[in-house]
Amino acid sequence: MSSRPNNLGELRRSAWSEEKIGHRSLKQELRENLLARLESGEPLFSGIHGYEDTVIPQIVNAVLSRHHFILLGLRGQAKTRILRGLVSFLDDQIPAIAGCEIHDNPYDPICGACRERIRTEGDATPIVWLDRDHRYVEKLATPDVTIADMIGDVDPIKAARGGRDLSDELTIHYGLLPRANRGIFSINELPDLAGKIQVGLFNIMQEGDVQIKGYPVRMPLDVLLVFTANPEDYTARGKIITPLKDRIGSEIRTHYPSTVREGMSITAQESWIDRKGRGKVVVPYYVAEVIEEIAFLAREDKRVDRRSGVSQRLPISALENVASSAEQRAVRNKESFAVARVADTYSAIPAMTGKFELEYEGEVRGADNIARELIRSAIGKVFTRYFSEVNLQPVVQWFELGGDLKVALNASSSDHFAQLKKIPGLLDNLAPLGVGSKSEQPVVAAAAEFVLEGLWAHKRISRSEERGFFAEARRAQEPREPQAPGRAPRRQFN
Repeated sequence: MSSRPNNLGELRRSAWSEEKIGHRSLKQELRENLLARLESGEPLFSGIHGYEDTVIPQIVNAVLSRHHFILLGLRGQAKTRILRGLVSFLDDQIPAIAGCEIHDNPYDPICGACRERIRTEGDATPIVWLDRDHRYVEKLATPDVTIADMIGDVDPIKAARGGRDLSDELTIHYGLLPRANRGIFSINELPDLAGKIQVGLFNIMQEGDVQIKGYPVRMPLDVLLVFTANPEDYTARGKIITPLKDRIGSEIRTHYPSTVREGMSITAQESWIDRKGRGKVVVPYYVAEVIEEIAFLAREDKRVDRRSGVSQRLPISALENVASSAEQRAVRNKESFAVARVADTYSAIPAMTGKFELEYEGEVRGADNIARELIRSAIGKVFTRYFSEVNLQPVVQWFELGGDLKVALNASSSDHFAQLKKIPGLLDNLAPLGVGSKSEQPVVAAAAEFVLEGLWAHKRISRSEERGFFAEARRAQEPREPQAPGRAPRRQFN
């Protein structure tokens, strides 16, 4: 900061001279810095996954075209994070006239007070330097927002103290938008903003003027306006007025992760599972995969309201609950090493039921029951990926011959392992999960329990709260399916 010019005279003689950068607009600044970032090959947005070939190229086009733009998407699609990431395309610092509420450009002031100050103080006019983080203003749109909040209001106290007429621009108390001058102004949930406020926005965007308390005021602000909205909000809580939509240069649609792997990378990044407590907590990959699959299945389920969407916060919160369930079990059993089990996903139901809205059929069924069915389906899908070619008939047969197994959720790892070890052929078929004879007991036990849950999900064995895992008697008249070479026959139970 000490090497930066401190007044207008020093600024004119520096690398920030008027000939070089004096009248460069904000949108041109963003454009030039983005082009430099593209040329260097640096990542454009940190922490954003799955948008590399869809959303991000469209945002790049909008910035290069110097457009105001809007991100349309369901909840939990990183819209706000993307807008905040635009700050990285700004200069590290820019000069502004000291004491100006709207950060006036020393070479091109739009504020009457700053113009007067430069006329009287000349090269001695003091300069401050704005960091990029101070050039981003964010507002959540709510129906109670007023034009005074967004644009400004006449301040009668200012008028009285200065002996000025109320129509004088020096009597204005500036709102959020003018204070974002030379920066990025973000409005979340735009349809919730009242129509008359939206009118004030598009006048500023296009004509650079607005009326405050009936007095016309010219405000040629240098600002990038960016918005977020849920597409369904056009016809639900509110709407975006047509003239404002017409003035938004680009409309960009966001989306949920397209693959489970993509979703898992987001969930792993955002969730808090690296606990620094009494012991180590491990969430096996296949358990994390089940959790992510639950979100994908919920987005396709007809009983879940697709218009509302299923946020990425569902698998994030569920994964954290699963880790907490394993952590709690380890502490209770005085163990230093906790491995999450697939059964822990049922403990995460409270983190799921508030994350989706249900249609009528789903309401009748109940959110808890829907969540349990989604968990079972997710386990079945993940189980198929790993064990479609593994012969688990000896495990099934053990149950058919009268074996049953019930393990309490809070059972210690040693008890868990000891009971699962009784089932012939179970511990010998865990290689698809990366578990072998040298793996630690908690890891082996968690993998073995996943196999049993997978067999139950495919209805090859049964499970109940009272008995745990067991097999029901086969109907005598049920025809047997021919067995494919190298494959175990598919078992069906009542």
